[in-house]
Amino acid sequence: MAGLHKLSAGFVDSARRGKLSPGHYADGGGLMLAVANTGSCSWVFRFQRDGKRRELGLGGLITTSLALARSKAAEMREALGRGDTPKPARQSRKEAQAQVMTFKQCAHALIESKRAGWKNVKHADQWVSTLETYAMPVFGPQNVADIDTPSVLRVIEPLWTTKPETASRLRGRIENILDWATTRGYRSGDNPARWRGHLEHLLAAPSKVKRVQHHPALPWGDLPSFMHDLRQRDGTAARALEFSILTAARSGEVRGATWGEIDLSTHIWTIPATRMKADREQRVPLTSPVMELLGAIPQGGPGDLLFPGARGAPLSDMSLTAVLRRMQRADITVHGFRSSFRDWAGETTPHPREVIEHALAHQIRDRAEAAYARGDLMKKRRALMNDWASFAQSGSATKQMAPVK
Repeated sequence: MAGLHKLSAGFVDSARRGKLSPGHYADGGGLMLAVANTGSCSWVFRFQRDGKRRELGLGGLITTSLALARSKAAEMREALGRGDTPKPARQSRKEAQAQVMTFKQCAHALIESKRAGWKNVKHADQWVSTLETYAMPVFGPQNVADIDTPSVLRVIEPLWTTKPETASRLRGRIENILDWATTRGYRSGDNPARWRGHLEHLLAAPSKVKRVQHHPALPWGDLPSFMHDLRQRDGTAARALEFSILTAARSGEVRGATWGEIDLSTHIWTIPATRMKADREQRVPLTSPVMELLGAIPQGGPGDLLFPGARGAPLSDMSLTAVLRRMQRADITVHGFRSSFRDWAGETTPHPREVIEHALAHQIRDRAEAAYARGDLMKKRRALMNDWASFAQSGSATKQMAPVK
């Protein structure tokens, strides 16, 4: 029949991969491929009856192939030829089951699809733990297509004021899962977990519920005295904390550092992109006090940790925090020393802001500025870190470190 089979298999595959704009694409003979704003795709059959245009759904693209959709459309046209009103053919049990996915099944499928791209193994565990604790008991076994705004609110509303950070992350995770389910064809319509233009009208803004709390930091003026006390402490965790402070590095970067990342000849620590928050390699200049620290600890092979814990495993984050507690400084955090460094550098030195931000491995937010910031300013950063090391030691009565035991 002329005018039929206008859509190619490649075109339909583009729709399946989310490459088409929202709209209706005609295959001819009343068969249309409908692409929703959410990206979900389905087959529909359009026809005229009693002077009115009507539309019947023939199934989602994920379960209904182009050939099957054409077969169903042919049945509709035969019915019209007989003078009958077309009715959607009853789905086979297999087809019906294929379109039903529970929220829990969708959640696990999404997590597995993203797991390889998450740098931190704990990230997937956090997703699973949060969803299992709060969402699964409410609508885990429910058909993902049936989850609506009241369902989402039953999960997050009780947490919104008591645990706002958890609630906000949970909402975002539910939104991602429902988006995934829509793209896969397991549900249609707007996302009931969407914040902008939807839940923002039903819940207080997260910023209004609880103000952001920054990591408690040591006032920079107290650092020399603190460092003097820290150097009297023995143990691997104490040396790791000292190394972290002198390099202004994050705790995780220090605890995962290996001897293979240290160039003893150039005094540079190269942190691979896989261990950096910004997913970019970072070169850190090592000052004389840092090299002295490294010279005082047992040197291992390239794959050995600088600061190994029990049985050679990495130190836990709490190991460094425990050092602060033993020093009676439960009022500050390990991460807060990066703020101490930032405040000292910005308030008391002439070092440029971009040099300071590079030292902290911060990404430049301004795209235009970032486009020109191709180098790593190593020479200038080394001067900055030398000044930081000199300041950190300015209150020390002695430079003798306690041994690692």
